[in-house]
Amino acid sequence: MAASSLAGQTLGKYHVLEPLGSGGMARVYRGYHPQLDRFVAIKVLRSDLVEDEAFYGRFRREAQAVANLRHPHIIQVFDFDTQDDIPYMVMELLDGDTLHARLNEYRVRGETMPYGEMARILLDVLDGLAYAHQEGMIHRDIKPANILLTRRGQVVLADFGIAQIVGGTRHTVSGALLGTLNYMAPEQGLKGVSDARSDLYSLGVVFYEMLTRQPPYDADTPLAILMKHVNDPLPLPRDIEPTIPAPFERIVLKALAKSPEDRYQNAPEMAAALRQATEEAAISLPERISLPLSFTTPDAPAESVAVYSGTSRAGLKAAAFAAADTMATQDESWSGQLARLKEKEAEVVGNTAVSPNSHTAVPLVPTAPATPVTGRQVVAALFTAFAIFVTGNLILVMLMGAARDIFTRAWPIELLLMAAGFAHIMHKTRVIWLLIPTGILMGNGFMLIYYNLTNNWYQWSYLWPLEIFLIMGVIWYTINKAAQGQTEMWSQNIGSRLRRICLVTTFIFTLMAIFVD
Repeated sequence: MAASSLAGQTLGKYHVLEPLGSGGMARVYRGYHPQLDRFVAIKVLRSDLVEDEAFYGRFRREAQAVANLRHPHIIQVFDFDTQDDIPYMVMELLDGDTLHARLNEYRVRGETMPYGEMARILLDVLDGLAYAHQEGMIHRDIKPANILLTRRGQVVLADFGIAQIVGGTRHTVSGALLGTLNYMAPEQGLKGVSDARSDLYSLGVVFYEMLTRQPPYDADTPLAILMKHVNDPLPLPRDIEPTIPAPFERIVLKALAKSPEDRYQNAPEMAAALRQATEEAAISLPERISLPLSFTTPDAPAESVAVYSGTSRAGLKAAAFAAADTMATQDESWSGQLARLKEKEAEVVGNTAVSPNSHTAVPLVPTAPATPVTGRQVVAALFTAFAIFVTGNLILVMLMGAARDIFTRAWPIELLLMAAGFAHIMHKTRVIWLLIPTGILMGNGFMLIYYNLTNNWYQWSYLWPLEIFLIMGVIWYTINKAAQGQTEMWSQNIGSRLRRICLVTTFIFTLMAIFVD
């Protein structure tokens, strides 16, 4: 049953009313409980994202843990269940705005949220996180869209544990990474692991955006965003907005350290530092948020829209809470990109952090975001590989004027030219299995070059087992890499290197065949 067909139906004790919005992981409906005469928010999780058989057991176990959370700054989960293979959660229906919507309104007006209100929001969120972390629950998707600002002046953290419920121990679904890349800690995106310090990193990104009206890292693709979190030094907030209080910048720098060990280690520690920074900056800290209930502009004269419902909900082009929900996938290429990200865990050695007093970082793995390979690119790669082979032979023909026996002496380069062609195809198509013909052709080319230069062909009588080791070794190595998930990015890098090695060796051996007696 598709989530889009649930309006007007019944899930358990709840009548499903109109949809309020949808995100990458769920669709949110307004619902009604007739016995309690209460309107609720029903979040229906997309079951098509979940492929493992143990999901429903994990859903019930984790949803129960979320429902057991009782804190004024964490949205209350009333119920959870599955019906017709549709997992759903029932939550309180709040009236207000998301922080995401509020920040957008300040951006439209060209203004910045008052610093005291920023601190109040962050302290309330940290209060909720401290309680949840103590209960063993990690949020894993802290972002402005999941921070609700109610009309009663409350700050409420939503979607607690949704990533854990759907993602399980590795927080992945159908090869996709859970969370929102602009706010994700490096270790969460790179290794798929997260703890309390990962939540604090995400909250640090939220603070950065509140102060500067922009996230610290942005790019065109999810992979590029994540690699900026991993590699790039943090753009200093006061370089973007010089009026930011220096104590607030200090909080951001520590919260956004690359290494978890250099961040605040728990929510109470960060809250204490934030309170001290507020005092140092002589900023008045309100007891509760007192943001205006609505903004008006010539382009948007109506009052702001509620989180889930409200009289002006129909005026919202995109449901702020639901449409900016936890994203399980970013685009069609993201599943393939995640496999390449997992490879980084083995490659990254000596993880470099940005400390509060140092704003530089050693790039861990320089990389560029990859895009899906098109049929045109495959054809172009095949044509270029053929051109490499033909061009190499034409050059040998041209060199016959300097050495008529060039083909007799340099014929092993034919194998290297073919290997260079396969390596080029592997580089462009990112198909790891092309390493097998590339490696076998290269290995045989090098061996034949040795025999040809030294004229020790008799050594083949006892060196022939090298051929078996070569073939079996290349096949085993390729299968091992494929089993580790090190496929597309690794294939692209190694293909480029092997192509370069083959062409350079061909050039050097050709010169030796001409000038060396």
